[in-house]
This record gives sequence, C-alpha cells and structure tokens, in this order.
Amino acid sequence: MKIKIAALLLSAFALLSISCKNNADSLKPKGQLYIIGGGKRPPEMVKQLIALSGAKSGKYIIVLPQSSSEPDTAAYWAMKQFKDQGVTNITYFNFKKNEIVEQSKLDSLENAGMIYIAGGDQSLFMGVVLNTPVYNAIHNAYKKGAVIAGTSAGAAVMSKKMITGNQLKHPEMEGYKTIQPNNIEITEGLGLVTTAIFDQHFIWRERINRLISVSIENPNELAIGIDESTALLVKGDSATVYGVSQVVVLNAANANTVATDSLLGVNGIELNVYLPGQRFLLTPRN
Repeated sequence: MKIKIAALLLSAFALLSISCKNNADSLKPKGQLYIIGGGKRPPEMVKQLIALSGAKSGKYIIVLPQSSSEPDTAAYWAMKQFKDQGVTNITYFNFKKNEIVEQSKLDSLENAGMIYIAGGDQSLFMGVVLNTPVYNAIHNAYKKGAVIAGTSAGAAVMSKKMITGNQLKHPEMEGYKTIQPNNIEITEGLGLVTTAIFDQHFIWRERINRLISVSIENPNELAIGIDESTALLVKGDSATVYGVSQVVVLNAANANTVATDSLLGVNGIELNVYLPGQRFLLTPRN
C-alpha cells in the first residue's frame, strides 16, 4: 500500500511539474526583438528584418516614428528602406500624446508581423506611449509572435530601465567624461527586456563611461552597448549579434562597488565584447 501511495504521489508531482512548465512556457513571448544600435542599416540587415517580419508572405509592418521631432519625415525614411527591397504592405502610425487611439489601429498593432520603432529621442517616444493602450498593444503583439524592432532611440526603449541620454550632474557636457554616481538619467522604457539595459551608437560615439556608470549602479541588469550598423536578435533569453561591428556587455552582478559623493568605483566587473554571429544569454550571472 505504501508503495502505491508513493507512486501516486510521484505521478501527481510529475503532472504538477509538467503543468507548471506548460503554464510558464505559455507566458513567454512568442515574438523576437531586433535591437539596432543606430547608424546605417546594411542591406543584409534590412533583408533579415523583412524575412523575420513575414512581409513577403502576407504579414505587414507598422512603423512608429514618435521618437522623432519630425515623425512624418522619420516614417518616410524608415519605410523607404523596406520599400526599396520590394515591401509594399507597410504603413506608419504617428500617435500623439494623450490621443484617444482608434481600436482598429490598436488591433493592427497587435496583429502586425513587425513593429519598427524609428530613431530620435527615446524620451519623446515613451512620453507618448507609456501607460497607454499603445504600450499594451506592443506587448500583446510581442506575446503573439511579432518582431519588435528599433534603431537608436528605438533600441533604448526596449528595456524596462531606459537610458535617456541626459546627464543630471553635467547637463551641458558634450559626451560622457566622468564615471560618477547619480549622473546618468534612467527612466522607464517599454520593458520588453527586464534583465538588461541598452545603449546605442556605442563604440562609434565612445559611450563606455556612460555604460560603466549604468552597470555599477544597476548590477542586477546587464549593461549592453550596441554599436552602429549592428544589431541584437533576441529570442527568449538568448541574444545573437548581427551586422558589421561589436556589442559590449558589462555584468556587475559579482562585482564589489564603492561610491563617494563624486566618484564610482568597482572591482570584479565582467566585460565581454561580442562579434557578429556570436551569442550570449541576457541573464546576469550571480
């Protein structure tokens, strides 16, 4: 009798484990992220985006140009790169702040093959989208299987914690010349990735001081710098580098940090530089 009871308990535990795994799997987004570090998109990158979007097999692309101070112009150039390669089923939605969005447009977002977020100022984009039905529609599209792509500012918005580009202690300074506490402004992004913070134009614009500061002050997230004409393709917890340059990843999960009123220090931070074709996990290792 004891053997039978033990067998039944083991069977019940196994069924519960399978059920929990299936529930967890069902909550994972089915879509992918294509995070571009800005600059020009090589033709091969655009072809890859088109293939991922399913635009050649009936799906459509929607461009969101809200990061730009000239959204219609930004949308034109964003769409042109796809139209030049034969894509016709593409449009853009220029949502405004506090706008009541038609349900038909929200439905279109949720069912798009790809949502492409153009460059500009990431704070402008989030000022329009955060805490709105558009934000929810982007997340729903990602969950259902859409590709969410973005370049420059469109890359910065992908993470939950978003670098705005502002320096709180040196608002007029050109470039990032210090590694100081409470200087790099971080606000809320789209939150499609919660385990990493993204920086863009990274190597070309010499933003290593900014990323070091971000990593030290946010050790629970990877700090990832994506160079121009380079992208990360994210599937679940895995990220693969594409394009022509590198991706720099800082991990301070095991580091010892020290902060004074004016300086940040760190011992044991991990730095990796990934080349096109290389893959890494988006989970900080403790």
